[in-house]
Amino acid sequence: MKQQQLKETISFLTSKGIENPEIGIVLGTGLGKLVDEITIEKEVPYNEIPNFPVATVEFHSGKLIYGDLAGKKVLVMSGRFHFYEGYNLWEVTYGIRTMHGLGIKNLLISNAAGAINLSYKKGELMLIEDHLNLQGGSPLAFKGANDFGNIFVDMLAPYDKKLNDQLKVIAQNNDITLHEGVYASVVGPQLETRAEYRMLQILEVDAVGMSTVPEVIVANQIGLPCCAISVLTDECDPKNLQPIDIPEIIAVAAKAEPKLVTIFKQLIKEL
Repeated sequence: MKQQQLKETISFLTSKGIENPEIGIVLGTGLGKLVDEITIEKEVPYNEIPNFPVATVEFHSGKLIYGDLAGKKVLVMSGRFHFYEGYNLWEVTYGIRTMHGLGIKNLLISNAAGAINLSYKKGELMLIEDHLNLQGGSPLAFKGANDFGNIFVDMLAPYDKKLNDQLKVIAQNNDITLHEGVYASVVGPQLETRAEYRMLQILEVDAVGMSTVPEVIVANQIGLPCCAISVLTDECDPKNLQPIDIPEIIAVAAKAEPKLVTIFKQLIKEL
């Protein structure tokens, strides 16, 4: 059933002229500027794609963008799906399976996250080198999941070392601060309590968000090399916690975004 759904989605997108994309990109909250760098050939709203979930969060636009970036064919998910929107984890990761089915060879992921490591500041970037799945579920825990590959996926190195090494060199060459750290994925959509932030500090987490981990687990199941960068949009100090300001978070993400665009663009050129 699920394989059939995926086949329908892929053949629809192929019929729309999306052919042989090399690199898939997932854009997080407030991180849409990369799209301006693409010579767009096709844009397909999610609600027109058979079996595709539809984005519900107002600041996630919800379309698949295909075109040319730095001399490569890219396929971009502008708007992602979150567990907190009421989707199941198959739906949350449907776009990753779709992009892989269309032929992508590498996956680049971005997200907006809160800095738990207090030596990291808002507006800076963090390369995810490992993660904690605190969403209480797995995108591989469904009947028939092994039709898509081994479900007992080794997560020793979920983020591709070669891609991560390239990203570190690119950041250095461009004088961009790129921290490295552990990202914890929680369900949300509410923000964390002070006690939860303290717990995350005890668990040696560097940043917290509500996405990415399910996508990375699926990428590992299907043998798709991936990397992920968090834009740190707020500082989560349990001893000095301020009320959350969503517009400010989106503004910080937008300000930090050119650094992310520079890094991703250069990586795409090198791939």
